[in-house]
Amino acid sequence: MFFDNFAKLNNANLDRHLFWEYTINDESDWNNILKNKRLVVKRVIELGRIEDFYAIFNLYGGVENVKSIIREIEFLNKKDMNFVSIIFKIKLEELRCYKKMQLMKKPILY
Repeated sequence: MFFDNFAKLNNANLDRHLFWEYTINDESDWNNILKNKRLVVKRVIELGRIEDFYAIFNLYGGVENVKSIIREIEFLNKKDMNFVSIIFKIKLEELRCYKKMQLMKKPILY
């Protein structure tokens, strides 16, 4: 898989700029953001660099745990859904956001 060597980069740090809309005054603010796993993983999928992916793997217990979090994300656009489907080898039908999109009466146009 694409991220097999993530454990070798266990010092990768998550870019705090991914969370520009949050006020981060101290470590407790940062830790509160990190508790929201779906938000963090979603933001990395949408805007993150390779180092951010390595950081979430180390932060949340590996690739398999991140894949579980990805499956539970409420909304991703079509491009990001296809990206995670290919890179993480997750069927689209396993993604909550894909199921939700299929249930909508009108498709979302991007």
